[in-house]
Amino acid sequence: MFKGISRSFNFLYKNQFQISICHKGRLYSKIDKMKIGTHDGVFHCDEVFACYMLRLLPEYKDAEIIRTRDPEKLKECDIVVDVGAEFDHAKKRYDHHQREFNETLSSLRPELGDKFKIKLSSAGLIYTYYGERIIQELAPKGFSLDQDNVRLIYKKVYEFLIEEMDAIDNGVPMTEEEPKYKIHTHLSARIHRLNPEWNSSLEKNVDEKFHAALTLVSEEFMYMVNYFMSIWLPARQCVQSAIEERFDVHESGQIVEFKDRFPWKSHLHDIEEDLGIKNEIKYVVFQDKPDSYRVQAVPVTPSSFITRKPLLKEWWGVRDELLSDVAGIPNCIFCHSTGFIGGNKTRDGALKMALISLKSDNVE
Repeated sequence: MFKGISRSFNFLYKNQFQISICHKGRLYSKIDKMKIGTHDGVFHCDEVFACYMLRLLPEYKDAEIIRTRDPEKLKECDIVVDVGAEFDHAKKRYDHHQREFNETLSSLRPELGDKFKIKLSSAGLIYTYYGERIIQELAPKGFSLDQDNVRLIYKKVYEFLIEEMDAIDNGVPMTEEEPKYKIHTHLSARIHRLNPEWNSSLEKNVDEKFHAALTLVSEEFMYMVNYFMSIWLPARQCVQSAIEERFDVHESGQIVEFKDRFPWKSHLHDIEEDLGIKNEIKYVVFQDKPDSYRVQAVPVTPSSFITRKPLLKEWWGVRDELLSDVAGIPNCIFCHSTGFIGGNKTRDGALKMALISLKSDNVE
């Protein structure tokens, strides 16, 4: 189902700025183009990204980007981002610099929940209103992507990419305390580096550099959408199926079995919460390689080293025949010294390790 998606994304990336459009029955030629307005001078990641995302939509596919602060020229633009001191979705004006502007993704899209509380930049504003359409446009031909999955990908791309642009552009710190170190290689910093330096001859064509910035953000955005569509989403569907079938593995419903090896922790936590069974699942069992199965304790959070219920403490740090003797389970391979994961040569052996640990009273 998911084969060939990356190839399709490569085609989209190479051709995204080359297709003329027909919008509302009107054919736009190279002479008569839709116009996207943004400010001139030093450019930033948010308006570059906003312009890039708009050009992924059919109506703006061949749009001309007008970089100016002249109000009369901006009036001639079909859509304006990051300039003009006005936010009005109906009028297609998306500036966020007004003193009274405090919108977030959650405030404009309350149906997404209250998780997204970072003040929006122009990138966030464009993504808020057009992101789901953009994701649908990027889905390869013949690829089935229902509205629920579009919404899932939409939220993840915001969380993993757009939100940091919003925060950086609006000066929102990552922590309340001063961080011990700073990251200088993020996308916003790389976009900023394309601007002329203060002591340069300023002979650089800034508009040309702006278009170089469009290419840079395109690589990041296409990677992220491709990842969540062709890698993250299939893994989530596998976890969903395993959770639905967990009572076939054991009557407790506290052990799930995966038929393959893939990223699962964040999916499991999210799906548990959606189903109202938070913290219920204690172990996952999966095949690591031929003649090698793993039983892994579910962490309390996706990134935590603390587990909900570690493997039996008497096994920690024990290996091979000695572990088989101690556990009373043939074909054991190892148990990690912290009890978060263990191995057996067979599926039944790995499952027995999970069952014995489940019935024990040990907790971390």
